[in-house]
Amino acid sequence: MDESHGALTVSEAAAAAGVSTHTLRYYERAGLLDHIERGPSGRRRYSERNLGAIEFILRLRSTGMSIGEIKKYTDLVRAGEGNERARLGLLEDHRDKIVASLAEQRAHLAAIEKKIEIYSELLGVAPARRDLPSSPSSTVVPAARANLRSVR
Repeated sequence: MDESHGALTVSEAAAAAGVSTHTLRYYERAGLLDHIERGPSGRRRYSERNLGAIEFILRLRSTGMSIGEIKKYTDLVRAGEGNERARLGLLEDHRDKIVASLAEQRAHLAAIEKKIEIYSELLGVAPARRDLPSSPSSTVVPAARANLRSVR
């Protein structure tokens, strides 16, 4: 960490977020990240605000949002007040896609569970049960957030 400025280097930020330095640089070039300060040597310094943006971008990517759609969202945010309805619409559309995907995944899981039941009965064994996490916060991204805290 760059102690003199309380910011993370690109390597530290990438490690904390669980992505490569190339990914962070790509997000910056693609216009998804802004306000990345640079130190006197010209090296990037990632602030807490930047890390929050990275976390949200990773959530959007992990749920299937394209770079182009994320760019639309970040452009709206960057434009400031007055476009909240457009931001809301974009996020609601994405949420609807996630909900549909979850329903599809649950149907796939039910079919797999049925096959497990059939084979377990055939073999006379109790099926091993794997419960789904109940909390939406039990994803990979919050683990990356814990990494962010541990780097500091």
